[in-house]
Amino acid sequence: MPENAPAAINAVILHVSLPSLTLVQLHDFNFGMAQIGPLLMPWVLFAIGAGLFWLAGRWLRLPPPTVGALMLVGGFGNTSFIGLPMIEALHGREGMALGLLIDQLGSYLALSTLGVLVVAVYSGEARLSKLMMLRRIATFPPLVALVLAIALMPVEFPPPLTSALERIADTLAPLALISVGLQLRFDALLEHFRPLCLGLGYKLFACPALVVLLLVAVDAAHDMPQHVSVIEASMPPMIGAGVVATQANLAPRFVSMMIGVGIPLGLLTAAAWHGLYRLIAA
Repeated sequence: MPENAPAAINAVILHVSLPSLTLVQLHDFNFGMAQIGPLLMPWVLFAIGAGLFWLAGRWLRLPPPTVGALMLVGGFGNTSFIGLPMIEALHGREGMALGLLIDQLGSYLALSTLGVLVVAVYSGEARLSKLMMLRRIATFPPLVALVLAIALMPVEFPPPLTSALERIADTLAPLALISVGLQLRFDALLEHFRPLCLGLGYKLFACPALVVLLLVAVDAAHDMPQHVSVIEASMPPMIGAGVVATQANLAPRFVSMMIGVGIPLGLLTAAAWHGLYRLIAA
């Protein structure tokens, strides 16, 4: 494949696949107050991670692009392409709606706003004005699609449109995995060993531990929202966040390592955290 193949694939994902996924999944959501807690979870975990990675970056004297990449791929979990199948496998389709809500209005909305701010700060470009940063956020294609999906909720999509959006949205996972695979170089493992341990340690262990401890501390009811929250909190790094980081040239080799190592490892750790919470909740 040519050297610029990942950049071309990433552009298709950001401008076509992700917006289609957002439109088709968010259009029919039913919102309720009981969903507020799980919905806020990705925002809080990202905020905590961003603060920790900023401090660690200063302490370890990491390059700014690596710190920005850590905030993106270490702060956002793969709540859709791994989270949703895992929810369905462990709890059936009953928990899928909440998983979709956490993914769309939690992970992807935070990526579309706070993630774009991280890109603006750490991408190495000239310091952007506030107006330019707001413009970049407002024109981020997945965010535009999210606003359209909410605005068009009263309007029923024609079946051919829904079918077309679903088909286009289905291209996201394979395209993203191909893009990551093209950039994956295991010779970079030692080169990025410290930030890799830092990012995966937070994403795969600290995040689910914080959620489990909080649920135990508040003596939360052991029902579907709590189990889904634990699963989504334990997800490995988000492929979409990796695409955004790579598109902004934020340490692309490190990003590929985070996703390439994090996904297979995260499948094991997520199952372990889910089993641990079931034991605690029993």
